[in-house]
Amino acid sequence: MDVHFLGTNGWYDTETGNTICTLIRTDRREILLDAGYGIGKADRYLATDPDNATVLLLSHFHLDHVAGLHTLNKFQFPKGLIIAGPEGTRKTLDVLVNAPFTIPLAELPYPVDVLELPGDLARIPFPLVALPLRHAGITLGFRVEADGRIVTYCPDTGYCANALSLARGADLLIAECAFRSGQGSEDWPHLNPETAARIAREAGVQRLALVHFEARTYPTFREREEAEAAARRIFPETVATRDDMHISL
Repeated sequence: MDVHFLGTNGWYDTETGNTICTLIRTDRREILLDAGYGIGKADRYLATDPDNATVLLLSHFHLDHVAGLHTLNKFQFPKGLIIAGPEGTRKTLDVLVNAPFTIPLAELPYPVDVLELPGDLARIPFPLVALPLRHAGITLGFRVEADGRIVTYCPDTGYCANALSLARGADLLIAECAFRSGQGSEDWPHLNPETAARIAREAGVQRLALVHFEARTYPTFREREEAEAAARRIFPETVATRDDMHISL
């Protein structure tokens, strides 16, 4: 299994990276996590003739997680694309990925199937757990199983029981890190380096990858390095990601 970090920023693009998107490549499947502007780089890594449909998991509809959907017309998904997100995904995408904003899903040069979770969970073609996290609006976290490995994705969230449940025993926890050390908000929950590391330690994961560095709070890579150091004091197997970084499991 290979994990490619295509976009690692939260909120907006800067010279440190594009907004959030991660690609998981397994022996037989390609899975995209969220669709910030980083998704526009996915064709650098996608197979030209995949065995199965590509699956795009949307955690929620804040624009830094979905703005890249308007680039879908640049891709060729020979086996089609499955887009799965929380309840309301069909209605939201019917507005967002449609005229006058962009090319409608129905007019893309490949078939697109839109699913809503948890209702359509049985239609996801691999083992997947999707649970709500603690954020300003409905946000799903995901636990993906493939190639004998488990990858957990905890996007925008505060510390919560569902994040721990999703991460339990995972080979890799991909956790957001919008806040810097010591920062927090009850009104707009996000993780800081220490809280992300606490989840990793308590859940017994093998590795922690920090993503979704809020653009204004993390204006340079120096702040990411400081976050990595802070998290490693709690959970040593931590890396602060950058765009185009790659992890093999």
